[in-house]
Amino acid sequence: MRWALVKVCLAVTAMVVVAFAVPLALVVRETARDRAFADAERQASAIGPALAITRDRRELQRAVAITQAGAEGRIAVHVPAAPAAADGTDGGEQSGTSRGDGSARAAGRGPLRVGESRAPRERLAAARRHGRATTVEVPGGYALLRPTAVAGGTAVVEVFVPDANVTHGVATSWMILAGVGLALIVGSVAVADRLGTRMVRPAERLAGAAHDLGEGRLDVRVPEEGPTELRSAATAFNAMADQVVGLLANEREMAADLSHRLRTPLTVLRLNAASLGEGDAAEQTRAAVAQLEDEVDTIIRTAREQKARTSGAAPPAASDAAEVIRERMAFWSALAEDEGREARVAGVERPVRVPVARAELAAAVDAMLGNVFRHTPEGTAFAVDLHSGGPGSEAVIVLVSDAGPGIADPEAALRRGHGDGGPGSTGLGLDIVRRVAESTGGDVRIGRSVLGGTEVRVWLALRPGTTGKPGRRRVTRHRLSRRLLARARRG
Repeated sequence: MRWALVKVCLAVTAMVVVAFAVPLALVVRETARDRAFADAERQASAIGPALAITRDRRELQRAVAITQAGAEGRIAVHVPAAPAAADGTDGGEQSGTSRGDGSARAAGRGPLRVGESRAPRERLAAARRHGRATTVEVPGGYALLRPTAVAGGTAVVEVFVPDANVTHGVATSWMILAGVGLALIVGSVAVADRLGTRMVRPAERLAGAAHDLGEGRLDVRVPEEGPTELRSAATAFNAMADQVVGLLANEREMAADLSHRLRTPLTVLRLNAASLGEGDAAEQTRAAVAQLEDEVDTIIRTAREQKARTSGAAPPAASDAAEVIRERMAFWSALAEDEGREARVAGVERPVRVPVARAELAAAVDAMLGNVFRHTPEGTAFAVDLHSGGPGSEAVIVLVSDAGPGIADPEAALRRGHGDGGPGSTGLGLDIVRRVAESTGGDVRIGRSVLGGTEVRVWLALRPGTTGKPGRRRVTRHRLSRRLLARARRG
């Protein structure tokens, strides 16, 4: 994929460079050509005033010599023959023929040429006849023929333009254009390579992580970086991996719990087998019971060891409890407005990090709010409060309160929350909340709210030292809970 992106970018950039560089190179060549002929036109125009006032060879040679092209021998002046004059002056202006003064006076002054001519005679005659400047290709370059009206006819000023002047600076400009085009191509390939690397590396990491997960490495996770699509894929993969780890842990825990429950009937069987007395049947029964006990112990040890490895494989997830509560309250507020319920939320103005995955915390909040809507009549007000002791705090408390009829037996409701599902039961909802709280070392309590109804208090421990073990830690946790609640009520 990376090389495919590089090839595509190389092809596109090359086409763009060619599309712009070729016309620009032609423009540069035409500009140099126009510049050379414009300079020749200026050189020819400089001879015009001298032709208008004199036909003397020396004066014309002097006028040609003071120009740059004339000094380089690139200007020729063609003056036509003048009509006969009565005084016969300026007989020396002829082109060096052997005719005498009397013949010159009778026939007038002949044609005059100053400088070296390179243009064919027929092209000179055509330029004189048409009266407009033309360009003639001659050996070694071009000749600009510029007609100029003089007494007795039309003179032609011929300026030779070498090929070097026509292409002056073109090669350098083309090399610069080629260098710029090559730099653009190299730069675009480098950028494409970087973009391709940025896109391919997350994809390669995702593919490698999927391969490792398939081979049983449950601790593998993918950094959530790269393009938006790959970040979403990495997030989904990590969530899937966390879910797989959770499912395996729950399965092993259930296997261990089920095996542990088998200890009681196994104990009864062992006692009954001990009272069978002697005999082959009794010995076989006692051996079978012992073997069954060993198998159950093996299942329990294996499940607990796998759970410990799974729990230590992946780092604990974390989320912003304030953001989750704001999001879920925004979702439930539409239904609350339809049912005429007054909803209040507090304590979510600043981020509050908790060691619970975002999806699990959202499911717990939805479960508690769903219980409010299912078990209280329409129009009943409710509130969600988030309490945290700030930096250095050991726990976070989430309170969901309502103004409903309340729960007569909170302890029974929590027991039903384990999945009893009887009439009026909170069912799976409180079981989800309990699991989320206990995953951090916290717990769930149900009591009477300040609104007059039920209050579900979820304790989320932020540090391992605040777990719910018997003794001093449990007392410390409840004292901290009371301090947080008292501070919230004072606020």
